[in-house]
Amino acid sequence: MAHPIDIHVGKRLRQRRRLLGLTQEKLANAVDIRFQQIQKYESGSNRISASRLWSLAKALDVSISYFFEGMNGAEPKLDINLREEYGFAEAPAEGLLEEKETMDLVRYYYRLDEEPRRRLLDLARALSNEG
Repeated sequence: MAHPIDIHVGKRLRQRRRLLGLTQEKLANAVDIRFQQIQKYESGSNRISASRLWSLAKALDVSISYFFEGMNGAEPKLDINLREEYGFAEAPAEGLLEEKETMDLVRYYYRLDEEPRRRLLDLARALSNEG
């Protein structure tokens, strides 16, 4: 049975990889392993060694602490600051931030210049009846 921390670290790995638009194969090549190992890391079925975590952090351009963000004790929880910052009355649906579609939306949003981003945000607000 996978440990909750290994599952959390794997989810953070998947989230960052998808945000950068990397395939499991591209990430595996960057750290000189097979893509199947990335699959096992992301599912939490295989633990990530300290040296491998270091390599993955470098390849994904994050600090090692990134993989542990959001941990509260042994169970990952949504930080209350995220709720306030992003306007969630409650925690987002389980796995929402891990969905490929969500990560694609975020990635493409940040590729836009400032003015189109602002207009897209205004459109989203209007469509959600908060504008």
